[in-house]
Amino acid sequence: MNSSPVVELADVTKVYHLPSGDVVALDGVSLSIEEGEFVAIMGPSGSGKSTLLNQIGSLDVPSSGDLFIDGKNIGEMGDRNLTEMRLNTIGYIFQKFNLIPLLTAFENVEYPYILKHRKKDESGRVNHILAMVGIDSDLSRHIPSELSGGQQQRVAIARALVNEPKILLCDEPTGNLDTKTGRHIMDILYGLNSEGRTLIMVTHDPAIAGYASRTINLVDGRVA
Repeated sequence: MNSSPVVELADVTKVYHLPSGDVVALDGVSLSIEEGEFVAIMGPSGSGKSTLLNQIGSLDVPSSGDLFIDGKNIGEMGDRNLTEMRLNTIGYIFQKFNLIPLLTAFENVEYPYILKHRKKDESGRVNHILAMVGIDSDLSRHIPSELSGGQQQRVAIARALVNEPKILLCDEPTGNLDTKTGRHIMDILYGLNSEGRTLIMVTHDPAIAGYASRTINLVDGRVA
């Protein structure tokens, strides 16, 4: 385990400048997350949960304050380095899956692998990751519209894992799933954390948050 946190926010503020006026989505947030933790982020709608996750995912940068991911200050990084961080250090699991509709399950998982390695997977890693989350070779040949919601989320998890990220970000990973399927997905995520993966998950469901070892509550852009 590293001596320094894998994620650290120091007085991070995010302000969106809109025609109707400024919106303060994050207001002086300071927190740290150690490698191997499973952290749930909770709060009412509009509390800043998704904004915080997007900051940690380097999809956006703070308006002020410092955000360190794996020891690097993302506010000092250019677009190229931020892209490399998203490709190599961070895996993102979205509530609505965000799979590419015209690609098969296999091709969806292989896509970020190709972006990183500049070649197709000849190592068997894509098939191994898909099998690990319960997608067999037959299902891997289907496009997303031919898969159930639970199967699509499993593919999305495999895609997030294919480049062996240090941090796995989950935005309402069970939000579009029935209760039983949601439990299966959470069992997979819990197992990944048990193997040492750092998980940071946004959820509105206390039962889902119960899988995490720590919960951070946000209210009006601040840690409650």
